Amino acid sequence: MISLDPPAMATRDGETTTSTIGQSSNPADYLDIGSISDMSLRPIAEKIAGGKRLDFADGMALWNSRDIFAVGHIANAVREAMHGRVAYYNINRHINYSNICALSCKFCEFQRKRGEEGAYEYDLEKVYQIAAEADKIGATEIHIVGGLHPWLPFEWYLEMLSGLRARFPRLHLKCFTAIEIDHFTKISKLSVREVLIALREHGLGSMPGGGAEVFDDRVHDEVFKGKLRSDGWLNVHKVAHELGIATNATILYGHVETRAERVNHLIKLRELQDAAPGFQTIIPLSFIPDGSELGHLPGNTGLEDMKMLAISRLMLPNFPHVKAFWIMQSMKLSQVSLNFGVDDLDGTVVWYDITKREGGHGNQHQEQDVADIRRLVVEAGYIPVERDTLYRRVIRNGQDWHVA
Repeated sequence: MISLDPPAMATRDGETTTSTIGQSSNPADYLDIGSISDMSLRPIAEKIAGGKRLDFADGMALWNSRDIFAVGHIANAVREAMHGRVAYYNINRHINYSNICALSCKFCEFQRKRGEEGAYEYDLEKVYQIAAEADKIGATEIHIVGGLHPWLPFEWYLEMLSGLRARFPRLHLKCFTAIEIDHFTKISKLSVREVLIALREHGLGSMPGGGAEVFDDRVHDEVFKGKLRSDGWLNVHKVAHELGIATNATILYGHVETRAERVNHLIKLRELQDAAPGFQTIIPLSFIPDGSELGHLPGNTGLEDMKMLAISRLMLPNFPHVKAFWIMQSMKLSQVSLNFGVDDLDGTVVWYDITKREGGHGNQHQEQDVADIRRLVVEAGYIPVERDTLYRRVIRNGQDWHVA
């Protein structure tokens, strides 16, 4: 059966509350199979109750079902067995150091060429200034990703990390997608392992999961040809895990991929987690077509978002967490997703330039206040718990904090 051990106590806006974590690690205790009206879902619920993994056919049955509430109920049984009523968030700050990129992926409205309108690149002092602002308000994490800059040397990234670590030793540095790591191997003439060791020695704490998109050669060639293929992305994360570097994983859904290709993507992630554990969370990213070469596509509906999150929870029992990155799904749907297998809402973010939704075009300032995050979690019937990057509970007194 599923068994994880997150913190057993949580603070709910001034009062100490004992969470339901640890009361049962068996999803069967949270399932009401008899209430599931879609008979095609009952065998899936029985598999989950018996601690068995779902296969490709099960994943497709979940996608084909029109009973969204039953899909959510099954996913939430797993979520409750793993995390009780806890919902995680963190105080973080994103830094997109440059949008200048050697690639031209069709789904991306972020990338620019040098000299093009809207192109930018931060110097190190600008990066340190942003980190200082985050450190001052008590952030626990800096999340750094950017385009594949054609001219910055590898030493620049090492200096950025070592400079951040020297100036802000308490900030966890979660930096660079597998796509960036692959780029670093080319500009440094080093192997993936050598690049990761150098980055870790200069301050890298963990890696985000971006750049996975969808693990399928057809989709790759149609939408992001020239980008690192799935085997390369998986290898970067495999090596990171072997070196003790925790990472996340993503899937970008809702463009030209099929639902079957989504299921295959999740199975490949599950297989790598079995072979080389190290993934902390799966982060399904809802494709927002506005401003990209795929702007003619309709994008995802709310039901599609909820299904993707729930199916990710069900197909990935060996992933500790499922995150709804509120910038992609919106904060309102992210709140609802807590009942669809999600246990993490990411964090404050503050500035984010890669994707904008709901009228945010051109606006990098995308921020959630901690009080609002906690209110939304409580309103949904869950217990808000601040975490650090590695999912350790944070004890906070204003700007001062420590890990439990």
